[in-house]
Amino acid sequence: MTHFGIICPPAIGHLNPMCVLGRELQKRGHCVTLFGIPDVQPKVMKSGLNFSTIGKDAIPAGTLEQKYKQLGEMSGLAGLKFTVSAIQKETAMLFLELPEAVKAAGVEALLIDQVTRAGGTVADFLNLPYITVCNALLVNQEAGVPPFFTHWSYSEAWWARLRNQAGNLLIDRLTQSVWDIVVRQRQQWNLPPYSSRENGYSELAQICQIPAEFDFPRVGLSRCFHYTGPFQDASGLEPVSFGSLSFPLEKLTGQPLIYASLGTLQNRKWEIFHTIAEACIGLDVQLVISLGNPNIEASDLKLPGEPLVVSFAPHQQLIERSRLIITHAGMNTTVGALSSGVPIVAIPITNEQPGIAARLARTGAGEVIPLKRLNVAALQSAIKQVVNYPHFPTGKCGLPAQQKAR
Repeated sequence: MTHFGIICPPAIGHLNPMCVLGRELQKRGHCVTLFGIPDVQPKVMKSGLNFSTIGKDAIPAGTLEQKYKQLGEMSGLAGLKFTVSAIQKETAMLFLELPEAVKAAGVEALLIDQVTRAGGTVADFLNLPYITVCNALLVNQEAGVPPFFTHWSYSEAWWARLRNQAGNLLIDRLTQSVWDIVVRQRQQWNLPPYSSRENGYSELAQICQIPAEFDFPRVGLSRCFHYTGPFQDASGLEPVSFGSLSFPLEKLTGQPLIYASLGTLQNRKWEIFHTIAEACIGLDVQLVISLGNPNIEASDLKLPGEPLVVSFAPHQQLIERSRLIITHAGMNTTVGALSSGVPIVAIPITNEQPGIAARLARTGAGEVIPLKRLNVAALQSAIKQVVNYPHFPTGKCGLPAQQKAR
């Protein structure tokens, strides 16, 4: 039996797939402890994993809801910069507190989220083996692949490579503050310096929860990199959820179901929910909107038409019942829809969502509407395009046939 430690950001979109992996390890006889800030303890404890609290003073209870409220009102570059700032603070805290917490727990190996940049250095300092886990879109850089935060399509043209390299330089500059903390800490701990940012990933195994066919073609990945497909619980329920909230299944009418969710981070942009509701008026569908936050009272949000609005929904179970998903192109919603063969209309907002949407467009798994171009007419046209035409998947078929055959 091995004692595994899990290190990942406190967002539900990262916690859920990590907890799925942790629970699977538990089923196989291993011990698993997740290290996290006070705000995520109640959620993680429901998953059945052990929990070790860190960051009580640096990121005290109540901080997360405030930060996510701010992020939920942002989009584009502003949202990306806000996320980087949060990662910078988290990185400093992890270097200060994580080594002692891991040693005290008796952890023997680590599962580290790819965007938790402190993880690899902590593992090196403790001389522990670790695996890099890409719960969001992988951020590995190479000249032939557009950066994760862009909406750019894939191209083998020379100008595209130059464009991609410029984008990579931009994201390196935006995240320099985080990288500087990592470099300084390795110096303080007398660890070998990284020659590039890619050195921060595991040399044993890097696993990513998207199918290889969904990603852009790559030539620079490590030999230990593996596309695995979604990290999902077989029950269809998310390990980190709000079990006390019930969903009114009796209110489903049997009409083709459109499930709309902007995840748990970008869920404060009420104008997007309003546009979604208005676009579905007059269509022979039932619209279900999840606000992604149990602290938001669904009845307070007055939307046009007759959508069924809930504070939080059993995410994968709704996806399974749906004819179409309208989403911000968050990773867990996307892979959940792909695994269930449900097409998507994506409205990317910030962070890696434009990159995920670009891959949706390339694979033919859905339609994409950039946030700046979102309006009722455009969204309704995209909905009709997906719902009424047979070339989009309608069952558990994953990616469209032409992509499966690649």
